[in-house]
Amino acid sequence: MDNSSVLAGVRVPDTKLAREATELVRDSTSELIYHHSRRVYFFGSLQGRNRDLSHDPELLYIAAMFHDLGLSEPFHESGRRFEVDSADEARRFLQGHRLPEDGIRRVWTAIALHTTPGIPEFMEPEVALLTAGVEYDVLGIGYDDLDETDRAAVIALHPRPGFKGRILEAFTDGIRSKPQTTFGNVKADVLAHYVPGFRRGDFVRTILDSPWAD
Repeated sequence: MDNSSVLAGVRVPDTKLAREATELVRDSTSELIYHHSRRVYFFGSLQGRNRDLSHDPELLYIAAMFHDLGLSEPFHESGRRFEVDSADEARRFLQGHRLPEDGIRRVWTAIALHTTPGIPEFMEPEVALLTAGVEYDVLGIGYDDLDETDRAAVIALHPRPGFKGRILEAFTDGIRSKPQTTFGNVKADVLAHYVPGFRRGDFVRTILDSPWAD
C-alpha cells in the first residue's frame, strides 16, 4: 500500500513528509509497532469522521507513526518516559522539514499525552484523535462506534495476530529499564504484571515522606 491509497474512506497523506515518516518508522521499529501505528491513524481518522472533528491528516499521520518510537532499543536508557522520547523524535523530524511551529507543537503534545486519559479529548483535534486511535486499537474503547466493514478493512491491511500479548511485551521491554518513568501513569500496571519485584510509586507516600516538616 502506498501513501496515496484510500482505506475505509480515509486517505493516507500523499506528501513527502508522510512518505519519509513511513519509511523512517518502518525501518526503525518492529513490524508490530509499524502496523499498530498505521491502524492508529486509520482508527483515529474514522473516529474524527464520526465526531465531526476537522483535523490536519498529515499532522495526525505523523503523530500516529511516531507515537511508539520511544519504545525501541535506542531509548531504553534515556531515563525519560517513552512518550516524551517519541514526541522528541517527531519534533526533530518535523523541524528538519521546517514545519511551522504550531504543527510541531500539536504533534509533540499529541504523542506526549497519548497515554494520559481524560485530557487529550479536550485539546486540539490532532491531539484528541491520536489518543482516540490508540485507545481504539489497544483498549477497544468505542469499539462499536466504527462500522464493522471499515474495521475489517483496516485489520485486513494491517493485521494484529496475537496483538494483545505482543504489545504488552513491547511495552514491558520498552520501559523495564526505566521503571521510575511509570510513576503516576498507566504503564506502572504493565510492570506490575510482568516485572517481578517492581514496586510502583505511591503519591501519598511521596507527600508524607517529603523533606517538609509539615
